[in-house]
Amino acid sequence: MEESRLQTDSLFTPFSHGSLKLANRFAMAPMTRGFSPSGVPGDDVAAYYRRRAAAGVGLVITEGTYIPDPAAGPMRSVPRFYGTESLDGWRRVVDAVHAEGGVIIPQLWHTGVERGDHPKFNPEVTTVSPSGIALDGSPMGRALATAELDTLLEAWVAAAVNAKDLGFDGLELHGAHGYLLDQFLWERTNTRDDGYGGSLEARVRFPAEVVAAVRAAVGPDFPIVYRFSQWKSNQYDARLAHSPAELERILTPLVDAGVDILHPSTRRHWVPEFADLTGRDGELGLAGWTKRLTGVPTITVGSVGLDDVFTTVFTGDGKARTTGIDRLLRQFENDEFDIVAIGRALLSDPLWVQKLRDGRTDEHVAFSNEDRAKLY
Repeated sequence: MEESRLQTDSLFTPFSHGSLKLANRFAMAPMTRGFSPSGVPGDDVAAYYRRRAAAGVGLVITEGTYIPDPAAGPMRSVPRFYGTESLDGWRRVVDAVHAEGGVIIPQLWHTGVERGDHPKFNPEVTTVSPSGIALDGSPMGRALATAELDTLLEAWVAAAVNAKDLGFDGLELHGAHGYLLDQFLWERTNTRDDGYGGSLEARVRFPAEVVAAVRAAVGPDFPIVYRFSQWKSNQYDARLAHSPAELERILTPLVDAGVDILHPSTRRHWVPEFADLTGRDGELGLAGWTKRLTGVPTITVGSVGLDDVFTTVFTGDGKARTTGIDRLLRQFENDEFDIVAIGRALLSDPLWVQKLRDGRTDEHVAFSNEDRAKLY
């Protein structure tokens, strides 16, 4: 019991990287649920984030927020990161989290082809992506012209500048799960022949240019987190990298462009990423490989504290029982990550971190699909 307590305490040590200073190693994972009518986060959204900060979450990463591009996403109720009303709402969120001594960064988002054919937000605007190809390989929307990429890049920059001006403590670029930046990286959705497609180096070019432009706009001391994944929405066996060498070819340009922290998204944080390798290499998860290959701080995520993957949210009742964090502790002791992002467990139980700190894990609340429809 005492040894377990000491291991758990290790996650409550401070973390510091540049200007980002956290009281502990816990982050709230970004979870978009659409509680911002007309794209404006209200006082209830501010209270939602404040509650997690007050209960000991070291870093709050907001839900995905639309950058100022008319084809950024499909839903009217997803918060936007532009416009006076939306930005005023986000300022109240920042103030609420800071009032509790918390640290908060927004996740900047463009869904690309995942916006679909029948979006409710700006339905008159055609969905865009690198090649006009959906994740399943079928035609969808239209391909972005080369000349449009600079304008799109400027939208990310505008959102990043808004984040800094509002007093956020950094920002996260959403380059995972088959959304726009990820669509450039994946060979199935990027068949371009204009220098932004083809080789792995060419496919990473636009995401790296976005990072570099954001870095130039926010300056050297404003933290940039980059979220990426191997899997895509409904394409769980998808792979950007089939080996550590390929993963390094993807991540190195992003770090060189200005990424401070990498956030590899997985469905299960404990699953080996390249299980065909022998020895310790065959046991290392995606976060562990990310940190080893780049040397930058890494956020791990994926079914932390739960016994089933998050995709069950979309099937049946979506229930997942609570579990211990022994595997997570072993990974931390092995220096595989620096910060752990908690998703569904923190959605269902705002006091999850506080209860863990106090040794009250028997009081953790199990997750069910109904929690997605609540804002508390």
